Amino acid sequence: MPANWRDNASTPFDVQKQPATGSRGVVAANHPIGSAAGAQMFALGGNAIDAAVAALFALNVVEPQMVGLFGAGWINIRLADGTAVILDTYACAPAAATSDMYSPVSDAWPEYMRTEDDANRTGPLAIGVPGALKGWCEALRRWGDLDLKTVIQPAIQAAENGFSVSRYLAESVAQNGRHLRRFPETARIFLPGGRPLSAGTRMVQSDLAASLRDVADGGPDVLYNGPLGKRIVDHVQECGGVLTMEDMGAYRTVRRRAIRGNYRGYELIVPSPPCSGGVHLLQILNLLEGFSIADLGFGTDDGIHVLAECFKIAFADRTKYSGDPDHVEVPVEWLVSKTYGTHRRTDINTAEAARMDPGTPPSAESACTTHVTTADAAGNVAAMTQTINEGFGCKIVAPGTGLLLNNTMALFDPHPGMANSVGPNRRMLSSNAPTIATRRGDPCFALGTPGGVRIFPAVVQALVNLIDHGMSLQEAVEAPRVWTQGQELEVEPAIPETVRTRLIHRGHEIREVNTVAGGMNGIVYNPASGTITGAACWRADGSPVAVAGGPARPGIRFRPAVGRT
Repeated sequence: MPANWRDNASTPFDVQKQPATGSRGVVAANHPIGSAAGAQMFALGGNAIDAAVAALFALNVVEPQMVGLFGAGWINIRLADGTAVILDTYACAPAAATSDMYSPVSDAWPEYMRTEDDANRTGPLAIGVPGALKGWCEALRRWGDLDLKTVIQPAIQAAENGFSVSRYLAESVAQNGRHLRRFPETARIFLPGGRPLSAGTRMVQSDLAASLRDVADGGPDVLYNGPLGKRIVDHVQECGGVLTMEDMGAYRTVRRRAIRGNYRGYELIVPSPPCSGGVHLLQILNLLEGFSIADLGFGTDDGIHVLAECFKIAFADRTKYSGDPDHVEVPVEWLVSKTYGTHRRTDINTAEAARMDPGTPPSAESACTTHVTTADAAGNVAAMTQTINEGFGCKIVAPGTGLLLNNTMALFDPHPGMANSVGPNRRMLSSNAPTIATRRGDPCFALGTPGGVRIFPAVVQALVNLIDHGMSLQEAVEAPRVWTQGQELEVEPAIPETVRTRLIHRGHEIREVNTVAGGMNGIVYNPASGTITGAACWRADGSPVAVAGGPARPGIRFRPAVGRT
């Protein structure tokens, strides 16, 4: 790799945030209150799993448009003894869901995933059976060192005492105001007096604090089999939804197999289906391994072109093969094999863009998600990507609960007969890609990001930045990104016009977007200094917090003062 990636780059950039380094533990989450909640757990003697779960509970309060107890996600944990844990906490369809419950408006992209009245995205029929709370509590109980009451306290305090609304949250409310107004309880919370929350406003959520206290006292069962869940389900059914308490009580997290792959000497640990992100992340890296990415340079038309062609191949395979493994056969070993990577690499023309077979129209998975990465000195690492799917989920808050409900049913293909069609109790496909990397058996780095179908290509770019271009972690997560799933090639504003012009000449249709995916959070171990560094990027309110120091040195004696005072 070049001594300095800038020497071989067409897209130089400067970082906008600073990393945080400590010796005892690091939390990187998309809000400082979330990261602070995790850091408190380290101060109380907790480990990386305690810190991650505490951060997620707090994010339900301060980043409610992205994550919540009534959400879903994927948990990737690497324990200090080297054990890899993948916990599927994703949502599933209610038992009454059917493949024809929605009326699609089109069989062609970009309207392919849309339905009449947006019923799969907004309102009661968009709600899937949630897995987030059960998964957080299970991870805490099985691999954490602290109890639920301790870990949930920072979230309760933030809800009860209030916090200053960030510009990021205020803009999210304003952008979704039209939909939030449809539901009185949601409007009361986020549009007080009929106006969107403004940045700097102190937001107090007493109902949410009460719900969190119920969870602290009764555990996840208060949602899945108790009064909190019944209050929500009763309201959903009054609104015309099909979710039942039987659905809630039947929900189970699933311990999935970790998929392992290798890229230039690093072992990567990722989730398996129905999470598609891990499979296609490894597939893309296998394709890239046949190119000298460092020599192509960062942000050059040569480098971006190769990335784009690899993304197209991965999305063509994702559409054709990925789904719930309980209902469709997903050829994981074949997709992530070096042999298949070598074979598909021959489809890449390094001179011009090609159309890869898209199978069926691609997904419109929402970019509204959050990610938390934590690590501790013992070697425990947690990478957790969690969501309520679209911003503010289905836009419904059940009165008296303070909880936004998910709209994960939008992740299903609304057309019957497809690999990812709606079905009773079926788990929907996701692009989450919480990734942990080791080298020679030792934890090295971990990261993840929100961003819907842009997640795993964004994580690939960060990995390439670290491994091929030799960037620092802060540079790797903040670097300008690109993305395509076979249509336009999206580029962030920092990609220069000269590079865009050369990409157009190669056959790419360029579309500038504000961001590709969302706020990436990661950690890296620094063996030479015995420290851990956390970093968060500019695309969200991410703020890493690191804990150093420790107890007093043993054997210190305090002598009484001598003489007059």
